[in-house]
Parts: sequence; structure tokens; C-alpha cells
Amino acid sequence: MDSSDSESPRPRRIAGRRRNTLEGIRPPPSAYAYPFLAYPGNPDPLPSSLSRRSSIESIPNGRRRSSDDSHNHDELLDPPVAPFMSDSGHAQHPNSPNGSPRNTLYRNSAAGTLNSKGSSPNLNESSRTSSMIFRAPFLSPNSRPVSSIAWTPPVYPSQTSPSPGPDVISPSGSSTALAFAVRKTKDPLPSTLLTEKLSKEDKPWLATRHDRERRAKYSTIACMLLGVLAAALLSLFELRDINLLDESHLCVVFEDDFSSGALDTSIWKRTVELGGFGNGEFQAMTNLDENLKVQNGNLYIIPTLTSQDIGAQNVFGGYKYDLGSDCTTTNETACSVTSDNSTNTVVPPVQSAMISTNGTHSITYGRVQVRAKIPRGDWLWPAIWMLPQNNTYGQWPLSGEIDIMEARGNDASYPAQGFNFVRSSLNYSPLQTLLTEMFGWWSMKRGGFNEDFHTYTLEWSPSWMRLYVDSRLQSMLDFSLKSSSQSFWSRGKYPSVAQNGEGEEVAVQDIWGANSWSAPFDQEFYLILSVAAGGTSGWFPDGVGGKPWTDGDPKAMYDFALAQDTWSATWPTSEDDLAMRVDWVKMWKMC
Repeated sequence: MDSSDSESPRPRRIAGRRRNTLEGIRPPPSAYAYPFLAYPGNPDPLPSSLSRRSSIESIPNGRRRSSDDSHNHDELLDPPVAPFMSDSGHAQHPNSPNGSPRNTLYRNSAAGTLNSKGSSPNLNESSRTSSMIFRAPFLSPNSRPVSSIAWTPPVYPSQTSPSPGPDVISPSGSSTALAFAVRKTKDPLPSTLLTEKLSKEDKPWLATRHDRERRAKYSTIACMLLGVLAAALLSLFELRDINLLDESHLCVVFEDDFSSGALDTSIWKRTVELGGFGNGEFQAMTNLDENLKVQNGNLYIIPTLTSQDIGAQNVFGGYKYDLGSDCTTTNETACSVTSDNSTNTVVPPVQSAMISTNGTHSITYGRVQVRAKIPRGDWLWPAIWMLPQNNTYGQWPLSGEIDIMEARGNDASYPAQGFNFVRSSLNYSPLQTLLTEMFGWWSMKRGGFNEDFHTYTLEWSPSWMRLYVDSRLQSMLDFSLKSSSQSFWSRGKYPSVAQNGEGEEVAVQDIWGANSWSAPFDQEFYLILSVAAGGTSGWFPDGVGGKPWTDGDPKAMYDFALAQDTWSATWPTSEDDLAMRVDWVKMWKMC
């Protein structure tokens, strides 16, 4: 049937013919020169007279020409096309005419012999002496396919086809892979790049400018300039509003860098008493050298355990602890105490020190700077603070208190701000029962203020106050007092009536109003350096961080002493870490 027929031809029934041959007249394997030839699909063995060469050289000499012969296009070895590779079932080379015998390799192969009409079932060696011979990779009959059609992929000596037809290549240079035609890509799109710069004539829209476009352009520029000017003016006003002390109007009151090796008693006075200083503190401020010393160019205020001096048993019972003539207060109960287990009365379990410039140096307005390193240890309370010299408006807190720096010795895991926090505050009140506290703090993200020295500063004027650590950018408190609404009385927001210390209702009056908006902080204040332990004022909140006492409990100090083994274990053995160390102190006043 011709390939031009409209109907597709029926495939050859090779399998049926093979079945009849195998069932009827197939000779036994012994009838063949080689036993495996008895099985259809196996190739002929390689004749011993031929050497092992490429497949093209196995073609009989009659079918080959030397390279010197003129090449006929029809006689060139082209890639074979198997019958099943054609849609019509007939294998014809695309470049050959209809029915042209182009596929020499396939027709001379065993598969071609089996597929041809009238082929003999006796596939002996003599019947195919001129056929193309292929060597089987395995000679075992079971390893061969059962199909009677044996076809081997064509071999390409090079990537390009030897035929003058369309470009055909073997993928990846393979010598056995099937050929495929190179797919042509689409032509590139035309370029939009201008060959030359456009002239004004090419842009007629520029010839006439509209007023609206001109106004939009200049208004945009004007808005930009106006924004820059507004930002500059805002920055200028902000700079003018920054509160700074005039350095030319500051006079030095004193400076102490503790380089002499001893405490300068013309500047500093020691405070020696047991009173708790209004906070119910658990330490005794002593005159002992082990609690205060000057060494390594620093002032050391060192808390110690009282039991190391008088014994642990005497802290709880049967011992009178007396400060004697060193006591700096006239209150006898703040100068001595007798421990009694039956009444839960104990000797303060901690000894420490406090020094101040009370009676030597004080200022009303100016600057105070202290460079210090705080101690480490549970329930320690280092402080740099100021109290009024004359208590102009009455006893604490009516005349006020300035805390330049307060901290806790507990570590950074302490929930109520450990040694990685420092705090500044102002305490004042027109009535004993109406305490007002203004405070702020600064914290460290890594480490703590116990690891190095830091500079704590108070800047103080009639119209503003600032308290900061190391830099004005790290202010803990910063506020102005430039109007009546910003006065300390207005900031307190006090009720009209309150109870006094005796439980009586009294009218709350502005006891500072006749003086200034900065009252009660408009009088002389002196400087204090101290390290306390514990207390019942709420500085250490109840139930936080394993606190071993309760503020409202009358035996709070007793409970604190009982837990000494726990909290004292957190105290460093080195004085450099246990003490509050002060590098230098400077004080200026406005003049």
C-alpha cells in the first residue's frame, strides 16, 4: 500500500506468522551453526573472517565505495527509519522518493529479513550473508526480547547528519541516540532605542508652557523650602528650650578625689546611729574603719555582718550593742539596743557607714556630680542623696529630699529592679501623711551598674531640675518649674482635706506657695553617701525576689536576721565588689 492512500494500512501480522513457525516447522537448535540462531531476534555471529570494526564496515564490499568514488546521494548511508517509527506503518526516509530503498541497514538486518514478505523461517547463516551484523550484549536466549522484530538505534559518527537534508543532530553528541531537528527560535522584536537624541522640533509639547503647570512646579518647590525652614525653626526653638546651666555663673564649692589616702574631715562627717533613718533599715551606721576606708584612690563604704564582730548568738539575745560617744544623735534608742529573743528584738544584723557634708558644704542651686560604682549583694541599698540643711518648711518630708541615685544590690533577675537599674527621685509633702514622690530610672540592657564606675549628676536651678547618669541623654528626671501649673504644689494634686499623724482630719494647705514654684527645693541641701540594708519603707516590695520579711511585721528585722545564711551567701568576698566605691565628688553652686 502506498503512503499516499487515504486509509491507514493494517500492520503486518508478524507475531502470527512467528507463532505458526514456532509451532510447526521450526528446526531444532542443532540444525543451526550456532544454537542461539534458533531463537528469532538474535543476530548472526560475527564471521571469523571479519575483523572487529565499526558497523558501517560490516557491509559487504559490493555495497561500499571508497572515499575516492563519486558519491551518489541515493547510496549514502542514512539513518534508518523503522516501520513503527512511521505513522503509516511503512518506513520511508523523508529525503527519499516513495518506495526508494534508502534504509539499507534495516533491510539487511535480521529484523528486516523477518519483516519482509516471503522470508524463510530458517534463519541460518547462509541465508543472510550480506546482511548487517550486530553483536548481542547477552547470548542467553532468555535475555533476548520475545518479539520477532529486532531493531537497533541508528549510529551517528558525528553530531551532524551526512545527508544534505535539514539540520539533524544527535543529542549530546551521542552515537546511538535518535536524531531530532533543531528547533528554530523566533526572530527578535524590533528595538525601541532611539538612534539619536530628539530635538525640540520633535517635542512640540514643550513649545508652549501652561500657567497651571508652572504654578504647580513653583508651589511644590515653595512647599519644600517651607518645610525645610519650619524644621530649622523648630530645631532652633527646641535648642532654646533646652535647660542648661550657665557655666560662667557656676562656682566650685568643693572637689574630692580621695587621693590623699584618708577621709577629708573638713568636707565629710560620719553619721553614727541605729535609728533606721525613717525607712526602718536593718543596719547600724558605725564609726568602724572596716565599714569605711579610703584605698586605691577610692572611697569604700563596706557593709559587713554584725555577727562577725559580736557572734551570731549575741545578735538574737542577751547582748547590748552600744555606739557610745560616737553616736551622732541625741535619741538614746538610736544609739544602743539590747537583743532579746523573747521579744524578737535583735541587734541590727548589718554594719555599714554613712558620710555627709552636713555642716560643711551645701548649695541651693547648682550642680552635684558623683562618680561611683554600686555594690552587689541581696538587700543592699546604696544611695547618693541630699537633705535640707535647715528644714525650712518642717521635718521630713515637708522640707523635701533629693535622691540623686538609689539602687538595689540584688542581681538582674530580681523582679523589682536589681543592680542593672538606677533611680532618681524627689520626695516632699505638705503633710506627713501625704507623701509625694517623683521618680525616674535608667537601666542597662547588658551587665549592671555594679560592674563599672558611672557619673551621677544633679543640675538644679529655680526654674528646672535634671537628674541623669553619664549623659544628659540618659536623664532619669527632667522637668521645668516655669509656671504655677508646674510648681511642686500643683504636681502633687493634693486633696483639700486629709488625716494627720494623729488621725485627725485637717485642711491641706500650700505651705510653700508664698515663696516660689520650686519650693520646697529652694533652700540649702547637703550631700549624703551611704549603703543601707533592708528596710520596711517598701523599697524592697513584699513577696518579691524571696524577700524574707514583711514590711508591716513588728519582727521584720528579726526575720531578716534569721535568713542571714541565705542572703549573705550572695555577698561577694571581695571588698571591690561588696563596697560602694566612690571615685570623686564635685559640687558647684550658682553665683
